[in-house]
Amino acid sequence: MTQERSGASILVESLVRQGVEFVFGYPGGAVLPIYDELFSDQRIRHILVRHEAGAAHAAEGYARSTGKPGVVLVTSGPGATNAVTGIADAFLDSIPMVVITGQVATNLIGSDAFQEADTIGITRHCTKHNYLVRDPSELAATIDEAFEIATTGRPGPVLIDIPKNVQVATAQFGDAKPQRPQRYNPRLAADADEIARAIELIANAKAPILYTGGGIINSGPRASELLRQFQALTGAPVTSTLMGLGAFPSDHSAWLGMLGMHGTYESNMAMNRCDVMINIGARFDDRVTGRLDAFSPDSTKIHIDIDRSSINKTVPVDLPIIGDCATVLEQLIAAWGQRSATDLTEWKARIDGWRARDSLAYPRRSGDLIMPQFAVERLYDLTRARNPIITTEVGQHQMWAAQYFGFDTPNKWLTSGGLGTMGYGMPAAIGAQLGNPDALVVDIAGEASIQMNIQEMGTASQYRLPIKVFILNNEYMGMVRQWQELTYESRYSNSYSDSLPDFVKMAEAYGWKGIRIHDESELDAGIQAMLDHDGPVMVDCLVSKEANCFPMIPSGAAHTDMLLYGDVHAGTMDDEAKALV
Repeated sequence: MTQERSGASILVESLVRQGVEFVFGYPGGAVLPIYDELFSDQRIRHILVRHEAGAAHAAEGYARSTGKPGVVLVTSGPGATNAVTGIADAFLDSIPMVVITGQVATNLIGSDAFQEADTIGITRHCTKHNYLVRDPSELAATIDEAFEIATTGRPGPVLIDIPKNVQVATAQFGDAKPQRPQRYNPRLAADADEIARAIELIANAKAPILYTGGGIINSGPRASELLRQFQALTGAPVTSTLMGLGAFPSDHSAWLGMLGMHGTYESNMAMNRCDVMINIGARFDDRVTGRLDAFSPDSTKIHIDIDRSSINKTVPVDLPIIGDCATVLEQLIAAWGQRSATDLTEWKARIDGWRARDSLAYPRRSGDLIMPQFAVERLYDLTRARNPIITTEVGQHQMWAAQYFGFDTPNKWLTSGGLGTMGYGMPAAIGAQLGNPDALVVDIAGEASIQMNIQEMGTASQYRLPIKVFILNNEYMGMVRQWQELTYESRYSNSYSDSLPDFVKMAEAYGWKGIRIHDESELDAGIQAMLDHDGPVMVDCLVSKEANCFPMIPSGAAHTDMLLYGDVHAGTMDDEAKALV
């Protein structure tokens, strides 16, 4: 049965058919027909953010924590351009998202009309695909395809630009699924000979390592379970990128910790000295590899990735396997069969030697000064029983959270990896809380980064979302200050956070609970007070102003050339460490 319906009505009905629960958005003239349709439709809940960047990051948080695509609705011109940072963030971190933007009427496109922007051109390089819909009869099929592209293969953002007159014009819309050509068909399973070759390489390895990434998280919870099964069969140690944390339990004896620029000594050394590297759902990011010519020079590299464009893009590999992480892991487990695990006693002994360096050790300062690493450790100890969802902003606090907060299950760690977007954490926490209403959601923040999207406190207040924001306040843009100290002879150019607001008073102004923690004696009680409050809380935790984030691979150095505490004396690198920068 078909009927004549407006483009806006077709859009809303198509979103309902996709199972959309929430739309994160901000109204404006070019999307008012859509907002008028949403006004009387109770099947989709619109979440009114305070800035379009907040809408995109909230959709990311919802998607990353639930596995469902996030949906964004913004107006033309500045509405679309404000959302671009969040779109680019989702693109680099492979987050499924459908972004609907308003556009000026088709007859005005190209005339520099009020609030016109070339949204298709602007987003061409930061979306998986984008559309300009010129006919309402194309809307239903376009929306269906957009969701399919966003959620299958390597996930990512898809944008649909809809002129205002297309939202108003009518077309036939029926109960039947719209007919469209099958234009997108990502490869999920590996060839049998690829699996056989991989098994032979892994079974004969003396020093294998499983290098895991966000592709395992994106493949769904089954992929994480299969990774654990495969590790148990092979006995290989496991490391992870920033985006892959939670795919493998952090308390497992085979876990080496995160690798890369701020990864552990044992994970980076094992990556360098392995004889067979099995990359599952990672992309050889520069923050992992360090200097390319020194990256794991003697290993045989297997790369499993659903995105064929990631294969051999940065690091040449010996055995590329294109496919979905869960599907390929299932194939590998089946092919392993009844084999016994290789004796890796010698390899594990070498790893134990690297572990003995205790690369995450940090100095405990005299007096009551709180070290930020210790604050994260206490936050972890006091919240771990509730299996919290952790979001972060970007900077030192992000790395400390990755290093000292343990993750045992997927979809509990939400951070901006590829783009490194300050201001990500609070709106991402809002999206995660909406998607997981009974979960404890904590944004570990810095006092500089939190101010990038601090206006979203109003969104949390409006929808009564009990998110918690835990600020590690060192009064600096900490990572900038660290680099200036180590490489620019402590010339702290514009990295001091002057004129900071009173975060407690700001929290109270928005109807939140505000807590300030001055020293170690108040730390546990302050965290507990945060947890005991059933509404949103902002904690201003005053930490050491000059603490640095180590281990650290200096820019341009090999991934074995790590700086640890002890390589730095009184805040200044020794001559050997300076030579690495």
